[in-house]
Amino acid sequence: MAFSIGGGSAFADSKMDNVITKTLGTTYRTGGTTTSGFDCSGFTKYVFTKMGLSLPRTSKAQYNVGTTVSKSKLRSGDLVFFNTLGNGISHVGIYVGNGKFAQSSSSRGVTITSLSQAYWANRYVGAKRVMSTSSYQAVAYD
Repeated sequence: MAFSIGGGSAFADSKMDNVITKTLGTTYRTGGTTTSGFDCSGFTKYVFTKMGLSLPRTSKAQYNVGTTVSKSKLRSGDLVFFNTLGNGISHVGIYVGNGKFAQSSSSRGVTITSLSQAYWANRYVGAKRVMSTSSYQAVAYD
């Protein structure tokens, strides 16, 4: 396993962890929603579809679902949002614990990245929790 999505929590070795691990290294593709190439929101939609949860297609639309979560309260599986183009929400990833998030980056494809990297820290907008703890526990494991 490349990382532990739960950061040592009860969610380590979860279904979400396995789905993300299998997609690491997948190339970036604008408009992509499959393992032949993902854009950022296509990646998050793909992972959550595998978890049995439907998300909207775009990062802006995904920002409009779920419950707002402060950065200090992030939990594995929360969506994290960024303003990379200077005009509002334009990028999304999945928080995986230990200050890191999974994303489909236009320069590196699907990767695990630190939220504290200057580029991402300066563009961080907020986070949303799209699954309650009980819902997550119900679908997280194979």
